[in-house]
Amino acid sequence: MLICLSASHKNSSFDVLERLSVGSDDAAAGILERHPALVGAVVVATCNRFEAYLDLDEPTGTSPMSAVRAAIDGVSASTGVAAEVLRDTLELVHGHTVAEHLFAVTSGLESVVVGEGEIAGQVRRSLEQARRVGTTSPELERLFQRASQTSRGIKNRTGIGAAGRSLVRLALELAESRIPDWAATRVLLVGTGRYAGASLAALRDLGAENVRVYSPSGRARKFASSHQITAVTESDFAAEAARADLILTCTTADHHVITAALLRAGRAQGETMADAASPANGCPVGEAPGTPEAPQRLIIDLGLPRNVDPDVTELAGVELLDLETIRIHAPLEELNATSDARLLVGRAARKFSAVAEEQSLAPAVVALRSHIFGLLDAEIERARRRSDSSEQTEAALRHLASVLLHTPMVRSRELARAGEQAAFLSGLDAMFGIRVDLPAVTATPGDAEITPTAS
Repeated sequence: MLICLSASHKNSSFDVLERLSVGSDDAAAGILERHPALVGAVVVATCNRFEAYLDLDEPTGTSPMSAVRAAIDGVSASTGVAAEVLRDTLELVHGHTVAEHLFAVTSGLESVVVGEGEIAGQVRRSLEQARRVGTTSPELERLFQRASQTSRGIKNRTGIGAAGRSLVRLALELAESRIPDWAATRVLLVGTGRYAGASLAALRDLGAENVRVYSPSGRARKFASSHQITAVTESDFAAEAARADLILTCTTADHHVITAALLRAGRAQGETMADAASPANGCPVGEAPGTPEAPQRLIIDLGLPRNVDPDVTELAGVELLDLETIRIHAPLEELNATSDARLLVGRAARKFSAVAEEQSLAPAVVALRSHIFGLLDAEIERARRRSDSSEQTEAALRHLASVLLHTPMVRSRELARAGEQAAFLSGLDAMFGIRVDLPAVTATPGDAEITPTAS
């Protein structure tokens, strides 16, 4: 049975999402340690989403809630968020709706900016991370690979994402009213990770020419060289941050990279340099001394956890645009394209579920085949001992066994698609005495008595 525990910008506060992002890399392994029925886990953690996709191996009809509670405890241990908070926050998605949910997420339909393109890559990298740490499962592999295929199909067949919509571009659109001339704007890009390239491309599309980059991990020089911009060293960072008209942060650092103290230090450095360069005899004749108006600075924080300490807004002239603010100003969905995309998502999810349904009776079919061919092999062996067999006779008997199995195999797929696995299992038990316990791949709310954690 597939389960998803979901916290996103739609049902969780930004503070909770920020706390969940810390330790998310270890969450999948921590989840699997908590319950023997949990056989696979893939965690998708982005700036507006934390989701744990779980593969639960339990017999049909068994409630998954003990495994769900154990998984929540695992997330709590990895992220430091109290289990009580998680139980009030996480939404439980289960059964066939998991595929539809992930397909919609991967296609950008559940993003702050509908149709944004970064999420598909983030989902793909989440699966790669699960592979590296050994927490994925065959069913989760199939789910995530199908999600990527669906996302590509939707991008090609609808208008979703056609305008290059992204969180970065939305943030810069919101900033445009504060930027009178992009060409004259001094920009400091903080971070060289996944968002940095997209951020730089978006800045250049707007006409920004004076862009510098700083990396807390020391990769600024390499990034600057490959993108033809200027690298900022650690020693110059504070002064450069204070001089910049626009700072855009997008690092994976787990601490505040920009703080009020840093900007004050940078301003002090700038004032010291200005004093050293000014005439020593004080104010020019006829000019009254006074305090100059603080220059206007805009900081865009796309990091999660936050790259920028909110205390920067205590400084005169500094405005902070963070993910929480961006989320509030996200535009309405493009209705037609979104409607078409959701139809495609629903169709792909139904196809995924149909395949899962057909495969759900595979253990029972294998048991029946093993039973029939076991009887056949035993009978052939007895005939050989009596010297009462030939290759032609054995081949004919094996062909007959395959013919007899054809109808039960066809009926197994038909009954599985109709959700009537129990009928096939009952017939197998009644006719052959074969009992098979299936994993709860196709369990429904009624079967497993699922109560959502939150909605």
